[in-house]
Amino acid sequence: MATAPTSSDGAKAWKKRSVVSSFLLRGCWTGNIDTSRKPEVTLFERSDKVSTYRKHLAPISGTVETTDPSPLSAALREIREETTLAPPEITLLRQGKPFTFRDSSICREWTVHPFLFGVQPPPASSGAEQPPQPADSKIRIDWEHTRFVWVDPTQAVHDAEAGRIQAVPRLADSLRRVWFEADLGEAAGGVLRAGLHKLATDHESGAAALSEAALKTLSDVVRCLSEHDLHDAGDEREEWKWWWDRIRMAAWHLWKNGRESMGAAILGKVLVVLARMEKAAREAAEDSVPAGAKRKDIWKDLALRAISTPSDEASEPSASVPSAFSDYIIQKFPERIKSREPIAILTLSDSGTVRSCLRHAVDEIKIVLDLRVLESRPLYEGVSLAATLAKHLSSTGDPKFPHKVTLYTDASAALASVNVDVVLLGADRIASSGAVSNKTGSLPAVLAAKHMAPRARVAVVGGTEKIAPPGRPEDHVVEDNGAEQVRRAWGGLHNSDGVRGGAEELQRALSAPSANASAVRTEIPNVFFEWVPPELIDAYVTEAGVWTRERIAEHSVKLGAEVARLLGNL
Repeated sequence: MATAPTSSDGAKAWKKRSVVSSFLLRGCWTGNIDTSRKPEVTLFERSDKVSTYRKHLAPISGTVETTDPSPLSAALREIREETTLAPPEITLLRQGKPFTFRDSSICREWTVHPFLFGVQPPPASSGAEQPPQPADSKIRIDWEHTRFVWVDPTQAVHDAEAGRIQAVPRLADSLRRVWFEADLGEAAGGVLRAGLHKLATDHESGAAALSEAALKTLSDVVRCLSEHDLHDAGDEREEWKWWWDRIRMAAWHLWKNGRESMGAAILGKVLVVLARMEKAAREAAEDSVPAGAKRKDIWKDLALRAISTPSDEASEPSASVPSAFSDYIIQKFPERIKSREPIAILTLSDSGTVRSCLRHAVDEIKIVLDLRVLESRPLYEGVSLAATLAKHLSSTGDPKFPHKVTLYTDASAALASVNVDVVLLGADRIASSGAVSNKTGSLPAVLAAKHMAPRARVAVVGGTEKIAPPGRPEDHVVEDNGAEQVRRAWGGLHNSDGVRGGAEELQRALSAPSANASAVRTEIPNVFFEWVPPELIDAYVTEAGVWTRERIAEHSVKLGAEVARLLGNL
């Protein structure tokens, strides 16, 4: 028998590897679970040709290479290599919290990044009577596997834990991190599933509204949690741990799998609620249980109270940002304000914070506004912003010093930037480095302004709740909302025959049945958010005034410590 490798001092030399574990799910496609059929995930039997865990059942697995931009990129690469599947045939449904474990039998330390992807059934053949093909008809396994099976995900968790199937180590842990139904139960799991789908498909609400919706879902999950698995063991700490673990799991998924591009605000709300809940549980544990009451009922009630306790409006960051923005404008343009000379501001999309800041500056410090707005395809939110502000300005402005609102196409970013004074961006997320994630089109607008108006300032407005824990911007999941939002503008009757015909041809190319059947693979990305590097940003205007990158980094570190404390040991 081979012996484990050792280091020079006689200790085991652990080989560390970061890997992805991707589960393919059928019985869903739109991002939600199709309750009309039983969901199943695929497990693949590893072949004799792989180096570890031969003949064991596993998800699609592989190393996160140094050339992979992110674990998600590695997961998509491995799925394509081992099954030939690729978007749009698959779509990311959930990511799971990474975890690390050691396998002493092979001296490996694994860091696992779990993912759950939905498999789209192939389209039916021509003819209405043709039934749709099964989802697995597209899967073509490579040398790493000998076969695959579809299994009930909850049952697979229990079977792997009980050793009823020959599975790779910690398969149950990987699966339950993306299939929370196994721990929450169908009722609470269904509520969380529906809540995540609602968050993911809401492209109109801002971060504040989404965070409130997330708390509403968390409250509903707690109400639906069933104690049938929680027996009266007589150990109050175990009873609370049962509730605490499931509530924190739901909270983590609301942060990461609702709409992660706007998840910083959700995280901030969730952390406040969890800290409040933790404190209430500690105090409740010291009190005696009233006659006729059960401790587990007390746990549920205190969790619901912690979620429903209203926030102090005075402490809400978004309420103070407009005032801080007006102070910033006063500092930078005192003579313009005094002389009533227009201040040219370029923005895009329809950020509620940007809208409030501009209205405050007009109403309270009486700036004359030359507003340039990019239309913000594919949903044209900039049109809404321009119309809303134009209406407000027309009712409050002074004809002697008229405001101006100009709506530009996204392609006109350079024209819109001529002689601009400020590029004003909202923030859906601010990385610890100071990089800002905002609606796609933000970076071209900034770059155009830097060239066309070198003295223009780039200002980001957003509350400190938008600051994310430490981490690289590229590690965040990219939100791609599919080609349909982009394509539907091409089919209008006002377009030429060439454009409409091209749209139809591209649609046929997108629905090509196989990744390898054609010499050309057609894609239409619809990435909603992009990162603006910190070196291009001049000011971060928060409820606490103008912050520097260093201040943002300090706040991010504190936030990361709170995330580790409340969510770290899931």
